[in-house]
Amino acid sequence: MMNREQFFQKLEREGYPQPVEVLREPNGFLADHTHPFEVIALILNGSIELTVEGVTNHYQPGDIFHLKHEQLHSEAYGPNGVHYLAARK
Repeated sequence: MMNREQFFQKLEREGYPQPVEVLREPNGFLADHTHPFEVIALILNGSIELTVEGVTNHYQPGDIFHLKHEQLHSEAYGPNGVHYLAARK
């Protein structure tokens, strides 16, 4: 579990830029896709499930997730949606 201050310290140590806030709708879903960047994110509110290489992980407030550049994944948002900070490089 990580708080906002610890997350910002981690970003600075690892050379990430300032994060952006992301809000996703309740019970939303994105099928398999990739991003042209690496991302590390801190969940602020709600929840998200990420499926990478057939493995699904559930993230809730205080959790962080990391996706590599062009890593294939799908996303499913909880009943309250999800709000997170995402730093991309």
